[in-house]
Amino acid sequence: MKILAIESSCDETAAAVIDGKAEQVRVLSNIVSSQIEIHKKYGGVIPELAAREHVRNIIPVINEALFEAGIKPSEAAKKLDAIAVTAGPGLMTALSVGVESAKSLALAWKLPVITTNHIAGHIYANWILSEQPKAKLQFPMVILTVSGGHNMLVLMNSHLDYTVIGDTLDDAAGEAFDKGAKMLGLGYPGGPAIAAAAASIDNDQLSIINTLPRPMITAANFNFSFSGLKTALLYALKKDKTWRKKIPAYAAEYQQAIIDCLVAKTIKAAKKYQAQTVLLAGGVSANKELRRQLAEAVAVKLPGVGFGLPELQYTTDNAAMIASAAYFLAREKHYTPWQKISTNPNLDLI
Repeated sequence: MKILAIESSCDETAAAVIDGKAEQVRVLSNIVSSQIEIHKKYGGVIPELAAREHVRNIIPVINEALFEAGIKPSEAAKKLDAIAVTAGPGLMTALSVGVESAKSLALAWKLPVITTNHIAGHIYANWILSEQPKAKLQFPMVILTVSGGHNMLVLMNSHLDYTVIGDTLDDAAGEAFDKGAKMLGLGYPGGPAIAAAAASIDNDQLSIINTLPRPMITAANFNFSFSGLKTALLYALKKDKTWRKKIPAYAAEYQQAIIDCLVAKTIKAAKKYQAQTVLLAGGVSANKELRRQLAEAVAVKLPGVGFGLPELQYTTDNAAMIASAAYFLAREKHYTPWQKISTNPNLDLI
């Protein structure tokens, strides 16, 4: 099954073509036009600017995805089986560009449409074929999804069967990284900036380690909260008149505090629900320390439990992950008539 997917939920305009078969998804093309340089000077995404860039880039990106997959636009109606598009969650004006484009192409090419949840896309990035052999993903699974706007623990007992068992009470980890990086003067996006600074820590600065709180790490539930951690960093910097000489140490401690919370909650949830597999997903899953430490924790504390994570190129927003989720929806005939497609910036994962 060949699917063209469109993703425009935030600040990346993306299109991809995949070929799905059995339990695997092969990527034929995956084109992403990033807006990071545009939004960097504002320290975050400006929705109106994002929407304008999507309008400017959506058709060229789709055409490039088709070209790289070896499909001429005039042949798309015959060579594609469906069109997938992110319907939410995300920025309303950004989502609308992708959705309206998908509706127009579906009408022109007479193809069915699969509306896809953005978070489900991040989860199903784990089913994309990679160069390295992957262990078989077995249900039930506990998935840690970590991104700028969303931070959840999800239980999956089978394909498309999602139960959110842990959520963010305030700020997601990605937003916490962005705000922390801003306080430390490290720029945007915050996750990569903090990770880079943390990697340069030296032994003279180790006294800062373990000085920030690990919010809700011992709570009886699986929810997350990072607003208190941001406040703690702010007060620590105000108290320390020489903090600018210790930025790598503060970055390392802040990053570790976030990772400790994410890993502890994931391991606890996997034990409770007797997961056979633990998966990592979302934009923050690109963080090398999070990838390493969660893998180690699963190996040590959950013997016999599998661990999976997407390749780095499929961690941040892209359309290949949307197509992957759409493929599993298409297997169950979850199509939506183009006339009934709508955007939902607060779309739940169900």
